[in-house]
Amino acid sequence: MGPLTGRKIVELAGIGPGPFCAMLLAEMGADVLRIDRTADAGLGIAKPVKYDLMNRSRRSVAVDLKKPEGVETVLRLVEKADALIEGFRPGVTERLGLGPDACLARNPRLVYGRMTGWGQSGPLSQAAGHDWNYIAITGALHGMGRKGEPPVPPLNLVGDFGGGALYLGLGIVAAMLEAERSGRGQVVDAAITDGAASLMMLFYGLHGAGGWRDERGSNVLDTGAPFGEIYETKDGKFVSVLALEPKFYDELVRRMGLDAASLPGQYDQSEWPAMKRRFAETFKTKTRDEWCALLEGTDACFAPVLSLTEAPHHRHNVARGTFVDVDGVVQPAPAPRFSRTPVAIQGPPAAPGQHTDQALRDWGFSADDVATLRSAGAVA
Repeated sequence: MGPLTGRKIVELAGIGPGPFCAMLLAEMGADVLRIDRTADAGLGIAKPVKYDLMNRSRRSVAVDLKKPEGVETVLRLVEKADALIEGFRPGVTERLGLGPDACLARNPRLVYGRMTGWGQSGPLSQAAGHDWNYIAITGALHGMGRKGEPPVPPLNLVGDFGGGALYLGLGIVAAMLEAERSGRGQVVDAAITDGAASLMMLFYGLHGAGGWRDERGSNVLDTGAPFGEIYETKDGKFVSVLALEPKFYDELVRRMGLDAASLPGQYDQSEWPAMKRRFAETFKTKTRDEWCALLEGTDACFAPVLSLTEAPHHRHNVARGTFVDVDGVVQPAPAPRFSRTPVAIQGPPAAPGQHTDQALRDWGFSADDVATLRSAGAVA
């Protein structure tokens, strides 16, 4: 029922942002077929399959891409696909015989989505790397952390998933829409460095205008301000406040029990260090739950800092169904939400090769085709 229902996408199995992008597109309704390695099919893995959450909502076919029959199998799938997702280093799929030229020759309308850290070109394009490396050269990592302390990596959120998967997904959907008009596919070069740099748009604008200091913990949105901080509470837990606008700041101060008339101006940066100490002392006078009772749901721009264990049970998340339980595994529900074409989890994570026979049949292979491929060791 999702907005991408009727779209067919081939995913060459990878790690990180590629699978996450494929999951998002699948839960928007696309029929995404994951191509796993035959070497993985039937083998034990470090954790049960049901915990590989980024592999949910799509079926898996195990194909040996070192065999000509395996490569031909993928090319036959490509003929029926709207898009393909791959996350190898530049040049790898070309050497496999599955590069853009080979795939577009079989399907000129194909959108060929490429997910890399450094991009398809540039002096670092062939170097190994991971999330922190990619966001480091964009200025993003430098800006995250406390004043006088080293940068703090924001998990894999800004690089792999924000700058990578989401930009790849947007690019694929945009290119599929364009292909409807032109009848021609194209390559989407989604580099995490490009996406992470794009996510820094606001801060480059502020920096250019002289409104953002190139020193961590010195600005309004990087814990420099007393009204934009994470504070410890009496019970050793934490709360977040980010009351940027004066009316919200006044609400925060009033509900904290401070005398606004005795405080310096909100944006008097010379007073920020002293104000942060005063705010910190005040927040330590009550427990997190006590502060929630005073501030949560008001215009003070406040929220408790919850753990992965706590977050699914917060009343707001429960009311919206932000988390769901699938096969005993608590996990985030699909997002975003659509009023008429709802998104949905299409199924639990699949083991490599779990759906080889049926999925190939559904994509146009005959029973004899599948049997021949099995006998050749091209699929498993």
